[in-house]
Amino acid sequence: MLLGIPGLVFAIGSAATAQTVSREDAMRAAIHPVRDNGAMQAWLSRVPVTRDFPDDFTSTLSGHGQAFTIEMSTAPGCLPCADLWTKLVALGRHYGWQVRTIGSQEAMLRSGRLGLPWVGHPVAWVRPLADVNRTIPVAVGTDHRPNLARNLYLAAKMATGVRPDVGVRAMSKFTGIVGVPARASTR
Repeated sequence: MLLGIPGLVFAIGSAATAQTVSREDAMRAAIHPVRDNGAMQAWLSRVPVTRDFPDDFTSTLSGHGQAFTIEMSTAPGCLPCADLWTKLVALGRHYGWQVRTIGSQEAMLRSGRLGLPWVGHPVAWVRPLADVNRTIPVAVGTDHRPNLARNLYLAAKMATGVRPDVGVRAMSKFTGIVGVPARASTR
């Protein structure tokens, strides 16, 4: 059935009738705390996997490994943290990048400096070895290995001269698959 312009306008409605989404609603929709492997795999199964890479992908990742480090936050009992760590270490070995953990306080400070809301562990950043203050977020929650490799590639490009708005737009789809926050013990 062909609607034509008047029918299309009627079907779409006006912008004034669109529902306003609060920041809290957006956060709830974007963050997926998981307690077990089944829940984590269920969320990961919904995440598209990057399949196309630029011609200089491997040479960029291999060539920049000595200049950058990957740093990630973690927490005891955090399943997505263990999953992300395993994938980042494998990528680090393959391309020659260092991978290390950072503490929760440092992770929260970095997130705040970049204007990212703190959503939980894990969060991963890339930074030049020579500049501890120049960080680029590459993961909020765990992700598929090809997507993580894509984000490492984009971080290397951004840090070495690609216009940041291009890289940020390409990396903006973080999964938000994080660990369930530990409950505070009551005495």
